[in-house]
Amino acid sequence: MSLSSDSAMRRRLVIVLGPTAVGKTDFSISLALRYGSPVISCDSRQIFREMTIGTAVPSASQLSAVKHYFIHSHSVVDGCTAGGYEIEALDLMSRLFREGHETLVMAGGSGLYIDAVCRGLDDFPPADPELRAGLSERLEREGVESLRLDLKRLDPESYSTIDIANGQRVIRALEVCLMTGRKFSSFKTASVRRRDFGIVKIGLTRPREELYSRINARVLAMMEAGLESEARSLVRFRDLPALRTVGYREMFDHFDGKISLEKAVELIQRNTRHYAKRQMTWWARDPDIRWISAGDGLSPASVIDDCPASADGRAE
Repeated sequence: MSLSSDSAMRRRLVIVLGPTAVGKTDFSISLALRYGSPVISCDSRQIFREMTIGTAVPSASQLSAVKHYFIHSHSVVDGCTAGGYEIEALDLMSRLFREGHETLVMAGGSGLYIDAVCRGLDDFPPADPELRAGLSERLEREGVESLRLDLKRLDPESYSTIDIANGQRVIRALEVCLMTGRKFSSFKTASVRRRDFGIVKIGLTRPREELYSRINARVLAMMEAGLESEARSLVRFRDLPALRTVGYREMFDHFDGKISLEKAVELIQRNTRHYAKRQMTWWARDPDIRWISAGDGLSPASVIDDCPASADGRAE
C-alpha cells in the first residue's frame, strides 16, 4: 500500500479481539453496520471451508447481515499460514480502502494472525527435515510432555502461549529454537512494520465463570448441531495441521476407541477453556488493547471513537 499521511489518518482498521465465545461476532457486526464496512475474519480455523460446526463459524443470519471475508475461503488441503494471511489481508484492505472505505472492521481470536496484520512477521526458517524427523520420533516414543519441557526451558513465552497439547506445534517451536539458537517467540516480535492506516484494538472480556459457562454451552450446541458427523467426514484429513485442533482431535480419539463420547465432550469443553486462557495470556503483553466488558451494553461506535489509532498497533 502507498497512501498519503492524510489518508492514513482517515483510514483505520478496527480489530475486535478476545477469547473464544466472548461475543466478538455480534460486536463486530454492529461495528460493521455502523461504519458500512465488511467484517474481515481473523480466525485461523474459520478460514477453512471444510470446518463449520467445530470452528463456530458465524450463523447464516450473521453472515448475511454484512459481507464477511476469510470465512470458508481456503481448503484444509492447501492450508494457510500467518504469513500468507498477512499478505492476503493487506491486499484485501488496500482494495477496500481504494473503493472508499475509511474504517474497516476485523474480528477474530487468532493472536498470531492479528500480529501479522498489525506488526508483520519475520520469516520463519524453513523446516529441517532431519531435525523434524528426530523430534517426531521423540514425540511418538516419549509423548508430548518431554518436548514441552524442552520448550519451556528454551522459550518460556512460546510455552505459555501456543497450544502445548498439540504435538506438531510444540515440535515446530522447538525445532526453530534448536535450529537458530533464538526463541521461537522472537520471530513474532523482532520487527514492527508501520502500516499505511491507523489501527485500533478493542478487546472483549467477560467474568471468567460467565465465559466458561458460555464455552461449555457452545460445545453442547456444537454437538447438537452435528459436530460428531462433521468430524467423521474429516477423518481422512486428520493429519493435516488444520485438523489438529480442539473439537476435532478429541472426536478423533473417540472414533479410535480411546475415550467415550461423553469424555470427548468433557475434554472439548476443558481444552476450549484452556485455549481461552492462552489467548488472554498472549494479549496480556499488548498494552494498546482497550479492554471492555462484552456485557456492559456500550455503544460500539462510542468505544471506537474514544480510541486513538496508530500505524503499527501501538498507541500514539
